[in-house]
Amino acid sequence: MHNKVVFHLARALGELGAPVLRFNFRGVGASAGSHDRGVGERADVAAALDHLARDYTELPICLAGFSFGSWVGSMVGCSDPRVTQIVAAGTPTRMFSNAAFVTCSKRKLFVQGGADEHGPAQELEAFVRRLPEPKALCVIPEADHFFTGHADELREAVAGYFALEGLPPALTHMERVRGPSNSHR
Repeated sequence: MHNKVVFHLARALGELGAPVLRFNFRGVGASAGSHDRGVGERADVAAALDHLARDYTELPICLAGFSFGSWVGSMVGCSDPRVTQIVAAGTPTRMFSNAAFVTCSKRKLFVQGGADEHGPAQELEAFVRRLPEPKALCVIPEADHFFTGHADELREAVAGYFALEGLPPALTHMERVRGPSNSHR
């Protein structure tokens, strides 16, 4: 959760007024358990969604993930009715045989580095072409897997997408009623 890409994704969403929850998968940092090759990690994502749904009952959920988190998160997010939007950054195309996306009709944003060594942009472009709408792909030229030196462009890609596509109505309502999120304080 302290990875710089995860931080900047959370910051971008927070600046839009969304409540944000970052967490470590099992076995990462001080979290309990051990790596489970995506199986147990899906339960971690589901537990995080349960927590958000309890605290923000009227809000749609945007599930954003980076690298392994985009792969695991999308498997859960595509099937969870509480999730209305998926943001996948640094998608590792070499491990990303995610059948869930093939039938996923939820809003999807992919942000990828043009020089991503774990997910070549051309491979992701071919994958995204096969997906149902709505979908968007933003490739940041010269950015590597960790968007080194391109954090501002990563945040701008997320903000620009939501500026064009619009925020979900409940999130727009929350911004007016509750004010900006903690990331603005």
